[in-house]
Amino acid sequence: MPRIVCPDDYPTILRVRPAFDRLGTLGDLTHYDSKAETEAELIRRISGFEVVVNIRSFSKFTAGVFKAATDLKMLSIWGTGTNHVDLEAAAAAGVTVTSTPDTATDAIAEHSVALMLAVNRKLIELDRAVKNGQWPREFLTLACGKTLGIVGTGAIGLRTAVLGRGLGMNVIAWSRNADPDKAAAAGFRYVELDELLSTSDVVSVHLRLTEETEGFISAERLSKIKPSAILVNTARGAVVDEPALAAALADGRLAGAGLDVFGSEPIAAGDPILGLDNVVLTPHNAGQSTEVLDRGFDMAVDNVARYLAGEPVNVVV
Repeated sequence: MPRIVCPDDYPTILRVRPAFDRLGTLGDLTHYDSKAETEAELIRRISGFEVVVNIRSFSKFTAGVFKAATDLKMLSIWGTGTNHVDLEAAAAAGVTVTSTPDTATDAIAEHSVALMLAVNRKLIELDRAVKNGQWPREFLTLACGKTLGIVGTGAIGLRTAVLGRGLGMNVIAWSRNADPDKAAAAGFRYVELDELLSTSDVVSVHLRLTEETEGFISAERLSKIKPSAILVNTARGAVVDEPALAAALADGRLAGAGLDVFGSEPIAAGDPILGLDNVVLTPHNAGQSTEVLDRGFDMAVDNVARYLAGEPVNVVV
């Protein structure tokens, strides 16, 4: 039987899902419920195994890892992000890499809208005030009639656009790969990035993290967003220049932000973003629901089964 290892199920999430038992029927399965603190430890855990099921992005599959793990033939990633994997090195080593696309699309799009509404309706602030015996009569910001700017129109960006339209928002978008047919179906129009930044009331970021998109929402681009607007990020923290964002929020150059992702996770205790009242933060859990987890793990295990059957699917490289 093929040897299969999950080297990074920490905090434990796969081990308690139904898909784990099915994974065990596909081969001789080894499971780790702790973090591999070093590259050497990750190499030790996966050496001698043909298949690796990767759960956490803190496991970095570098060129050195692929060079050392000579028995590795298949890497099944739970999730869509591959910025922690050297795909060129994987291809050179003959390793098939798969992912689980679209399993969390609805959940993350819903979370993006929830963050937008939480900021604009001051939900956290008002909840805290009422529980403390206060009765503030704040003026709130309406979504209906406002402009939602979608940066990146992959599956999640498209779904967020549809939800925004459902709220009565005017939706515009920017993408390097603009698709007019998708825009027509979802009811939005593509514009240049500068126009999106300068005219949107909500800028919602949905870019995959790559070398090209790291720091994409830079200090310069943040300065083009109007002061009354808010920024929502459920993509990856490193897509946004976080110090510049914190400064813009603190100085009133941006009205607010809703963030589910951060450059360093968990977010550091002294991060200035934590002291801002015009920000709503969640701990990178936009895609965490029972439905999403089971769908994603089922797909990750299916990817292993199909690879072993000689019919690989959802292949990244």
